[in-house]
Amino acid sequence: MTDAEWAAVRPLLPVPAWFQGRGGRPEGYCHRQLLDTIRYLVAGGISRRAMPADFPAWARVYAFFRRWREHGLIAEFHDRLRGTVREREGREVEPTAGIIDAQSVRAAATVRAAATVPAASRGYDGGKKVPGRKRHIVTDTLGLLLAVAVTAANIGDRDAAAGLLMRLRRLHRDITLVWADGGYTSSLVGWCRDQLALTLEIVKRTDDMAGFVVLPRRWVAERTFAWLMNSRRLARDYETLPATSEAMIRWSMVTRMSRRLGRPWSAGRH
Repeated sequence: MTDAEWAAVRPLLPVPAWFQGRGGRPEGYCHRQLLDTIRYLVAGGISRRAMPADFPAWARVYAFFRRWREHGLIAEFHDRLRGTVREREGREVEPTAGIIDAQSVRAAATVRAAATVPAASRGYDGGKKVPGRKRHIVTDTLGLLLAVAVTAANIGDRDAAAGLLMRLRRLHRDITLVWADGGYTSSLVGWCRDQLALTLEIVKRTDDMAGFVVLPRRWVAERTFAWLMNSRRLARDYETLPATSEAMIRWSMVTRMSRRLGRPWSAGRH
């Protein structure tokens, strides 16, 4: 993490209880060191125990990662960064529209690694012929993450979308419009209108389209998936808990947003 990045993200970090005099054990390492270590792990895709000796002890880093995941601190930090990036891009902090999509990813390829992904939380996506898990995301029109859910790959897009959109509505009250692909048709459109006061607009391919075509709005979520796949830890799903997979996705987006804030010329760039 560069000095410019650290200057941008430091005011946005959740304040520890011990720092405010509310008890708790002080951190043994600087937050910058811990953030650098997690970013390295997510970007490089290595195991925690294989971290270079230059970084803090792996057990301390994992304890920090787990604490932030369980107490919602990574989500809080991620959302603060997203709001800051949106303001820099000339947008309101809270978005009014989003794009929903899903991506199936394989579980770890080796037998030993696959054992870390329980059978109860993985499945087989018959449409894409992918065994593993499925990532369901909602992004804003800049491609920044608004909500994420990780399920078994055999869970349909519409089935997972109901819970994800309910979470989206609870977290972002200003959202009124969500774009989606043809996999989200059927009764979900009416359910969103009646239960969540959301307009779910389906963007479909027309019959005269052949080959690869960039579809309006849908490409934004596809680009976000491409951003995530730049992190080697997310090239497969190695995590035992779906909640850990969701946290890894947020950490990947934290890295991208902090780099964006650390560049003076980043306004207007993606």
